[in-house]
Amino acid sequence: MNERFEILRSKYRRFYEDPANAEPLFIVNTPVKCATWEERLASPEKMLEGELLAMKAHNDMGDDHLPTVRVQFGTAQVASAFGSEIFYPENSLPAAKTHPLHKIEDVYSIKMPALDAGLFSKVTEFTKYYRKHIPAGVSIQLPDLQSPFNTAHLIRGDELFMDFYDNPDAVVKLLDIVTDYMIELVPHLKKEIGEEGDWFHDWGGLWKGSARISNCSMQMISPDFYCEHVLPRDVRLMKAIGGGRMHYCGRTGEVIKSFFKNSEIHALDFDGRFHDIWELSKIAPPNVALFTNIEKGSDGYERLMKGDLPEKRNLLFVVKADTVEEGREILNHLRKQVHAVN
Repeated sequence: MNERFEILRSKYRRFYEDPANAEPLFIVNTPVKCATWEERLASPEKMLEGELLAMKAHNDMGDDHLPTVRVQFGTAQVASAFGSEIFYPENSLPAAKTHPLHKIEDVYSIKMPALDAGLFSKVTEFTKYYRKHIPAGVSIQLPDLQSPFNTAHLIRGDELFMDFYDNPDAVVKLLDIVTDYMIELVPHLKKEIGEEGDWFHDWGGLWKGSARISNCSMQMISPDFYCEHVLPRDVRLMKAIGGGRMHYCGRTGEVIKSFFKNSEIHALDFDGRFHDIWELSKIAPPNVALFTNIEKGSDGYERLMKGDLPEKRNLLFVVKADTVEEGREILNHLRKQVHAVN
């Protein structure tokens, strides 16, 4: 099994190192029954148990999901370090409850949080448990760090969008503070999870760089605002940590062209319900891998099953199946389509 995963890691590396000769890869997600989120958030043992159950389903199918687990405390971890209170929905991950920056002008008095502030003390506790109890050959992924803009939005709230017009200098200051914090945070967390080198594990794959940033809220501002105010912070962060991947689950497509201006982004994942990977493959830089979900029954799913693959080769597709057995059948069929094209 270790040899299989080493071969698989080499295929992920080829996404960046030899994109023209890369092989499209597939991850198949199936339902996994495990403890409630209340139980998992209260117990590192229960959380790790759920992660290993999900990993086992992928191993049983033999898909292209590497053996990885993650400490899960939701999308507001960085925001919590800056003082956002946390809300715990029923059987779901924590989220930001409050926006501590009530006036944008107060940004000039914000102090840099400690690296164990907010939820990160729990992340450290759970990470230590993981490292002590994970099976050999299993890697720990970084927790969900979001991005400078997503976190600024959580810290300030929706008033941030008016701040772009009323006090853009203060918005930039907020983005810079969050960026500075993340530049310190990423290597600290990488050390905690035991991840070294120029590659990182995330969402079952292996990616060039050190971390994923999530720009889900980017559909709420114009591409011009993104390029002027946010892109320089994304670039600065990614340069400081050695590059990485970007996540975007927004609906608006025009901003994706601006994401490709960041030469430090080596992969982009996006929601396949809103964006066509066949079209994006035509404009994505050669060494930027694309990663998307394809819904069963969609036009994209039918194209995949018929062997109509994009010309771009460094691609990762995520599909769903109701059972491991069905997932194995889908996976085998898709791989035959790839080999037929090759």
